[in-house]
Amino acid sequence: MSVSIKIGVIGAGTMGNGIAHVFSLYGNDIILVDMNDEIINSALSTIHKNMERQYRKDVITEERMEKSYNNIIGTTNLEKLSDCHLVIEAVKEDYKIKSDLFQKLDRICNQNTILASNTSSISINDLAKNISRSDKFIGMHFMNPVPVMKLVEIIKGDNTSKETLHSIKELTKSIDKISVECNDSPGFVSNRILMPMINEAAFCYMEGVAEVDAIDSIMKLGMGHPMGPLKLADLIGIDVCVYIMNVLYEGFKDEKYKVCPLLEKMVSKNQLGKKTKEGFYKYEF
Repeated sequence: MSVSIKIGVIGAGTMGNGIAHVFSLYGNDIILVDMNDEIINSALSTIHKNMERQYRKDVITEERMEKSYNNIIGTTNLEKLSDCHLVIEAVKEDYKIKSDLFQKLDRICNQNTILASNTSSISINDLAKNISRSDKFIGMHFMNPVPVMKLVEIIKGDNTSKETLHSIKELTKSIDKISVECNDSPGFVSNRILMPMINEAAFCYMEGVAEVDAIDSIMKLGMGHPMGPLKLADLIGIDVCVYIMNVLYEGFKDEKYKVCPLLEKMVSKNQLGKKTKEGFYKYEF
């Protein structure tokens, strides 16, 4: 596969701007799409700041930083994605929003465009069922923060072709990431294991087993985790954690995936973690 290809990224939030950032560093032309110019400009500013941080740490040269940043074009127009080799969706973790978006992309993009979802839990088969190119549909679940984390969880749908899988694995390798593939199942591997841990940590706090700091410290110091589960929940977003737990619960019909009431209470109070400045911890920006 050519090193330099045209890639669309839809959703300019934390995951989307991280994905755009990484692909641009490896010479790809990026079209970053979101609903309005304010979101896009904020994302471009974040990307530039993150690239400058890499430059200051001697991860990249100044020339590479500027060239990579200039590889990214922001737009609100989905039609600009028509000739992309690959389009990666990184919007809100909501089935209807994603499904509607892929149906639009199916009409807009040329017949060779591969469509990928950065979903962390939603069935790839379900997202692919209303489009005409299920053989060119795949899951690419990047980890946060994208510029730092090496893993891309590759999720195959029942109809994902060998050619599509090979193409995406080679592309992942070309941006110095490691692809690990799995089959379609609620939560895939990463969140099927991670989210129940976060949920159980919330139960531990709710039931007075230990304080937030203690729970996180025990998991960091005793289990070698780089970040405690409650701190991680704040980073991911409490609302996202609840959504994924509900996907697991609905998918498996198993009580062990029932959402901790404390997490639901936090969502109702808009205590969503870092993005609202309050979750299990409080944040100042």
